[in-house]
Amino acid sequence: MEKSQMGRTRLATWENMRVVLLFFLALGLFCGAGWLFLNKGLYLLPDKMCEGTLERGTVEQVLPRARSADSGSDRTGVGDDLRFWCHVVTSDDVSLSGEARVQYVSRKDWLEYYTGSGGRHRIIRASAGGIEALAQIDPGADTSSVYVSCVPPGLDKHEASQQPYAVVAEAQIHGRARATGVSLGQTLTDFAYQLTRHAYKLAECRAPRDFPAELPRYKDR
Repeated sequence: MEKSQMGRTRLATWENMRVVLLFFLALGLFCGAGWLFLNKGLYLLPDKMCEGTLERGTVEQVLPRARSADSGSDRTGVGDDLRFWCHVVTSDDVSLSGEARVQYVSRKDWLEYYTGSGGRHRIIRASAGGIEALAQIDPGADTSSVYVSCVPPGLDKHEASQQPYAVVAEAQIHGRARATGVSLGQTLTDFAYQLTRHAYKLAECRAPRDFPAELPRYKDR
Protein backbone atom coordinates (compact mmCIF):
# COMPACT_ATOMS: atom_id res chain seq x y z
CA MET A 1 0.00 0.00 0.00
CA GLU A 2 2.86 2.37 0.80
CA LYS A 3 4.58 1.61 -2.52
CA SER A 4 1.36 2.33 -4.39
CA GLN A 5 0.94 5.63 -2.56
CA MET A 6 4.54 6.59 -3.33
CA GLY A 7 4.01 5.84 -7.02
CA ARG A 8 0.95 8.03 -7.15
CA THR A 9 2.85 10.81 -5.37
CA ARG A 10 5.74 10.62 -7.83
CA LEU A 11 3.34 10.63 -10.76
CA ALA A 12 1.56 13.68 -9.40
CA THR A 13 4.90 15.41 -8.84
CA TRP A 14 5.97 14.66 -12.43
CA GLU A 15 2.65 15.95 -13.77
CA ASN A 16 3.08 19.16 -11.81
CA MET A 17 6.63 19.57 -13.09
CA ARG A 18 5.49 18.96 -16.67
CA VAL A 19 2.80 21.63 -16.33
CA VAL A 20 5.36 24.09 -14.95
CA LEU A 21 7.84 23.29 -17.74
CA LEU A 22 5.16 23.74 -20.40
CA PHE A 23 4.16 27.05 -18.83
CA PHE A 24 7.70 28.41 -18.92
CA LEU A 25 8.23 27.10 -22.44
CA ALA A 26 5.09 28.88 -23.62
CA LEU A 27 6.14 32.02 -21.75
CA GLY A 28 9.57 31.89 -23.39
CA LEU A 29 8.05 31.52 -26.87
CA PHE A 30 5.68 34.40 -26.20
CA CYS A 31 8.47 36.65 -24.95
CA GLY A 32 10.66 35.66 -27.87
CA ALA A 33 7.93 36.53 -30.34
CA GLY A 34 7.38 39.84 -28.57
CA TRP A 35 11.12 40.58 -28.65
CA LEU A 36 11.23 39.99 -32.41
CA PHE A 37 8.19 42.19 -32.91
CA LEU A 38 9.56 45.04 -30.84
CA ASN A 39 13.15 44.70 -32.06
CA LYS A 40 13.20 44.45 -35.82
CA GLY A 41 16.53 43.11 -37.05
CA LEU A 42 17.76 44.01 -40.53
CA TYR A 43 16.13 40.87 -41.90
CA LEU A 44 12.74 42.07 -40.67
CA LEU A 45 12.87 45.38 -42.52
CA PRO A 46 10.46 45.69 -45.46
CA ASP A 47 11.66 44.38 -48.82
CA LYS A 48 11.47 47.95 -50.14
CA MET A 49 11.51 51.19 -48.18
CA CYS A 50 11.34 54.95 -48.74
CA GLU A 51 8.81 54.87 -51.58
CA GLY A 52 10.72 52.10 -53.30
CA THR A 53 14.12 53.82 -53.40
CA LEU A 54 15.85 51.49 -50.94
CA GLU A 55 15.84 47.68 -50.79
CA ARG A 56 16.53 45.58 -47.73
CA GLY A 57 19.34 43.82 -49.60
CA THR A 58 21.13 47.14 -49.97
CA VAL A 59 20.91 47.75 -46.23
CA GLU A 60 22.24 44.28 -45.46
CA GLN A 61 25.23 44.88 -47.74
CA VAL A 62 26.47 47.95 -45.89
CA LEU A 63 25.15 47.94 -42.32
CA PRO A 64 26.53 45.51 -39.72
CA ARG A 65 24.09 43.10 -38.08
CA ALA A 66 22.10 44.75 -35.33
CA ARG A 67 19.53 43.76 -32.74
CA SER A 68 16.99 46.13 -34.27
CA ALA A 69 16.56 48.61 -37.12
CA ASP A 70 13.96 51.10 -38.28
CA SER A 71 13.47 52.98 -41.54
CA GLY A 72 11.69 56.15 -42.56
CA SER A 73 11.38 58.77 -45.27
CA ASP A 74 9.97 62.24 -45.80
CA ARG A 75 9.63 64.91 -48.48
CA THR A 76 9.09 68.64 -48.53
CA GLY A 77 8.52 71.29 -51.18
CA VAL A 78 7.71 70.97 -54.86
CA GLY A 79 9.49 71.78 -58.13
CA ASP A 80 12.73 73.67 -57.55
CA ASP A 81 12.21 73.41 -53.77
CA LEU A 82 11.78 69.63 -53.59
CA ARG A 83 13.67 67.59 -50.99
CA PHE A 84 13.33 63.85 -50.32
CA TRP A 85 14.95 61.97 -47.42
CA CYS A 86 15.40 58.30 -46.56
CA HIS A 87 17.13 56.65 -43.61
CA VAL A 88 17.69 53.37 -41.78
CA VAL A 89 18.95 53.49 -38.18
CA THR A 90 20.08 50.47 -36.15
CA SER A 91 20.10 49.89 -32.40
CA ASP A 92 23.89 50.33 -32.51
CA ASP A 93 23.51 53.91 -33.81
CA VAL A 94 24.86 52.99 -37.23
CA SER A 95 22.78 54.49 -40.02
CA LEU A 96 22.38 54.61 -43.77
CA SER A 97 20.84 57.84 -45.05
CA GLY A 98 20.22 59.59 -48.31
CA GLU A 99 18.77 62.84 -49.59
CA ALA A 100 17.83 64.06 -53.05
CA ARG A 101 16.96 67.66 -53.78
CA VAL A 102 16.48 70.08 -56.62
CA GLN A 103 19.02 72.86 -56.35
CA TYR A 104 20.69 75.62 -58.31
CA VAL A 105 24.13 74.18 -59.06
CA SER A 106 26.16 73.49 -62.18
CA ARG A 107 27.83 70.17 -62.89
CA LYS A 108 31.22 71.88 -62.47
CA ASP A 109 30.35 73.31 -59.06
CA TRP A 110 28.91 69.99 -57.94
CA LEU A 111 32.08 68.16 -58.90
CA GLU A 112 34.35 70.76 -57.30
CA TYR A 113 32.41 70.48 -54.06
CA TYR A 114 33.53 66.86 -53.71
CA THR A 115 36.94 66.96 -55.40
CA GLY A 116 38.19 70.42 -54.48
CA SER A 117 38.60 69.89 -50.74
CA GLY A 118 42.39 69.60 -50.81
CA GLY A 119 42.45 66.01 -52.05
CA ARG A 120 41.13 64.78 -48.72
CA HIS A 121 39.40 61.79 -50.32
CA ARG A 122 40.11 59.65 -53.36
CA ILE A 123 37.19 59.83 -55.79
CA ILE A 124 35.99 57.42 -58.47
CA ARG A 125 33.44 58.49 -61.08
CA ALA A 126 30.93 57.04 -63.54
CA SER A 127 28.49 58.57 -66.02
CA ALA A 128 25.76 57.59 -68.45
CA GLY A 129 23.56 59.78 -70.67
CA GLY A 130 24.30 63.01 -68.84
CA ILE A 131 23.96 61.43 -65.39
CA GLU A 132 27.09 61.85 -63.27
CA ALA A 133 28.05 59.82 -60.20
CA LEU A 134 30.99 59.74 -57.82
CA ALA A 135 32.06 57.95 -54.67
CA GLN A 136 34.75 58.24 -52.03
CA ILE A 137 36.64 54.96 -51.74
CA ASP A 138 39.58 55.55 -49.40
CA PRO A 139 39.50 54.21 -45.80
CA GLY A 140 36.95 56.05 -43.71
CA ALA A 141 35.10 57.38 -46.77
CA ASP A 142 31.35 57.14 -46.52
CA THR A 143 29.68 59.28 -49.20
CA SER A 144 28.44 58.96 -52.79
CA SER A 145 26.60 61.50 -54.93
CA VAL A 146 24.67 61.60 -58.22
CA TYR A 147 23.94 64.63 -60.41
CA VAL A 148 21.43 65.05 -63.24
CA SER A 149 20.25 68.30 -64.83
CA CYS A 150 16.62 69.22 -64.20
CA VAL A 151 14.41 71.97 -65.61
CA PRO A 152 11.88 72.64 -62.82
CA PRO A 153 8.28 73.53 -63.67
CA GLY A 154 7.94 77.23 -64.44
CA LEU A 155 11.36 77.56 -66.10
CA ASP A 156 11.77 77.45 -69.87
CA LYS A 157 14.87 76.06 -71.55
CA HIS A 158 16.47 79.48 -71.95
CA GLU A 159 16.03 80.29 -68.26
CA ALA A 160 17.33 76.85 -67.36
CA SER A 161 20.47 77.41 -69.45
CA GLN A 162 21.13 80.60 -67.51
CA GLN A 163 20.22 79.03 -64.17
CA PRO A 164 21.58 75.46 -64.05
CA TYR A 165 19.21 73.49 -61.83
CA ALA A 166 19.77 69.83 -61.09
CA VAL A 167 18.61 66.93 -58.96
CA VAL A 168 21.49 66.11 -56.65
CA ALA A 169 21.43 63.06 -54.40
CA GLU A 170 23.83 62.07 -51.65
CA ALA A 171 24.01 58.80 -49.73
CA GLN A 172 26.22 58.13 -46.75
CA ILE A 173 26.99 55.90 -43.80
CA HIS A 174 27.22 57.14 -40.22
CA GLY A 175 29.23 54.73 -38.09
CA ARG A 176 31.19 51.64 -39.02
CA ALA A 177 30.08 50.12 -42.34
CA ARG A 178 30.04 46.44 -43.17
CA ALA A 179 31.55 47.03 -46.63
CA THR A 180 34.57 49.10 -47.64
CA GLY A 181 36.29 50.57 -50.68
CA VAL A 182 34.77 50.20 -54.13
CA SER A 183 32.09 47.83 -52.83
CA LEU A 184 30.79 50.42 -50.36
CA GLY A 185 31.06 53.22 -52.92
CA GLN A 186 29.09 51.21 -55.47
CA THR A 187 26.29 50.36 -53.07
CA LEU A 188 25.97 53.95 -51.85
CA THR A 189 25.98 55.22 -55.44
CA ASP A 190 23.24 52.78 -56.42
CA PHE A 191 21.17 54.06 -53.50
CA ALA A 192 21.82 57.69 -54.46
CA TYR A 193 20.88 56.87 -58.05
CA GLN A 194 17.49 55.48 -57.00
CA LEU A 195 16.88 58.62 -54.94
CA THR A 196 17.78 60.72 -57.99
CA ARG A 197 15.35 58.91 -60.27
CA HIS A 198 12.56 59.23 -57.73
CA ALA A 199 13.18 62.92 -57.01
CA TYR A 200 13.37 63.71 -60.74
CA LYS A 201 9.86 62.30 -61.11
CA LEU A 202 8.51 63.96 -57.96
CA ALA A 203 9.89 67.36 -59.03
CA GLU A 204 8.24 66.99 -62.46
CA CYS A 205 11.42 68.06 -64.23
CA ARG A 206 10.36 69.33 -67.64
CA ALA A 207 12.81 67.42 -69.82
CA PRO A 208 11.67 63.78 -69.98
CA ARG A 209 14.59 61.36 -69.95
CA ASP A 210 15.22 57.65 -69.86
CA PHE A 211 17.08 56.45 -66.81
CA PRO A 212 19.11 53.26 -67.33
CA ALA A 213 18.46 50.39 -64.96
CA GLU A 214 21.82 51.09 -63.34
CA LEU A 215 24.88 53.25 -63.85
CA PRO A 216 28.18 51.79 -65.14
CA ARG A 217 29.92 49.71 -62.49
CA TYR A 218 32.96 51.29 -60.88
CA LYS A 219 34.89 48.03 -61.15
CA ASP A 220 34.55 48.21 -64.94
CA ARG A 221 36.17 51.62 -65.19
